[in-house]
This record gives sequence, C-alpha cells and structure tokens, in this order.
Amino acid sequence: MNGILTTRGLRQVVTIVVWPMAALFTVGCEVTTSSSNDESAVETAVPTEQVDLSAMERDERFAVDAVDAFWRKHFPETFDKAYQPPQVAGGYVGTDGPACAGDASVPYNAFYCQPGDFIAWDENLMASGYSQIGDAWVYLIIAHEWGHAIQARLNSDQVSVQAELQADCLAGAALQGAAQDGNLTIEPGDSEELAQTLTAVADDYPWTDVSDHGDAEQRISAFNTGASGGITACIT
Repeated sequence: MNGILTTRGLRQVVTIVVWPMAALFTVGCEVTTSSSNDESAVETAVPTEQVDLSAMERDERFAVDAVDAFWRKHFPETFDKAYQPPQVAGGYVGTDGPACAGDASVPYNAFYCQPGDFIAWDENLMASGYSQIGDAWVYLIIAHEWGHAIQARLNSDQVSVQAELQADCLAGAALQGAAQDGNLTIEPGDSEELAQTLTAVADDYPWTDVSDHGDAEQRISAFNTGASGGITACIT
C-alpha cells in the first residue's frame, strides 16, 4: 500500500491467501482468512532501532494524509455536516506518549483519545508490524484509530454497540475510498498484509481482546464490509 508520493514497493507476504489479484483491483481491499487457526502474524516485538525508521515514518505520514483526505471529502457529503479532523499526536515510545484524561500512554498500543480528540501510537508497535508484516500494517492501524475519531463525530444512534468492528469497517471504507480517490495505491500483496494485520491485532494484544474487538474473522468481515460497501455500510 503506497501513498501517492512514494515509490517504495511492498513486500509480498503470502501466509493468508485472499481473493485473486484481479479481484483486488476491481473489488478493492477484500481480505479473507483461510482458517481461524492461522498462527499469529506478529510473533515478537521489534524495537524501532531494527527498522528503517525514515521509511516507516514516511508511511505513517502518507497514511495520515490519505485517510484525512478521504474523510475531508466524504464525511460532509455523507453526513451533511462539517468535518473537523482529530489531532495527530503521532508516535511515542512506552509511557512517554500523550496522556488521555489523566491516564498515561500505554506501551505497545495505538489509541484514539476522545477527551483530547487526538490519535497516537507507540512506535514499537508500528515497528513490529512494519517489520514482520509490511507497510499495510501502518495504514490499517491509523485508519482504524481514525475510525474511532469518526465515531465521536456521529450521532449516538449511528455508532454501533460493536464499536471496534465498526472502526474496522470505517477503516476499510477509508482505505478503499482513498485508493478510488487516487490518494493511495493498492498493490499485489496488500490484501494479505491487511488480513495478517487484522488477524494479529485480534489475537496478539491484550488491548484487542476478542470480547470487545471481535475475533480475526469478524474483524476481516467488518473491514471487507466497509471496503466493498463504503461508509454507509458501516453505519447502524
């Protein structure tokens, strides 16, 4: 997955087989897991010093720009009200990140803080997925947290009780929509990376407990709903 200004190619990770490549370019970011028993995609933490930080940070900027551009264009036309983007607090390490309502940042986490209306992520979290899965990891993590910011801008009856799955759905709508708008390029291998990301964050982290975030198949299904049906498919 590339921002429109980057020429960096993606690694192709073929551990979760998805739709044929022809479908990837006609339907979009359609991802599917072959089994609920797939091994976790991100097995070990990778410190930032072992990653090409300049490339990762570039992808973080491209992800922010692409997702924000999508919502700037489509939020007003979908919901008939003005769009105000959340702040992007960006990357932190450990507990050195921005506090949310007095609570310190959590290591190896990514989050949207509604009281402060900002998005932040631990660079060690990004580095692990970036190294072991690929750059689609970065785009999906940011698009998901942006989805929570969008939920905070909706009427209460538009926010699903399954808020995490709805955020996955909104992420699918945003990434596919950004590609359709010409702000993002979906490349061969991206669908596998997206599926691995959704599987990893469903299985590997205490802050993505299945009881509130959904299991891998549910998260992939929610993402696909947004990618194929757009924003309105995600709204209750």
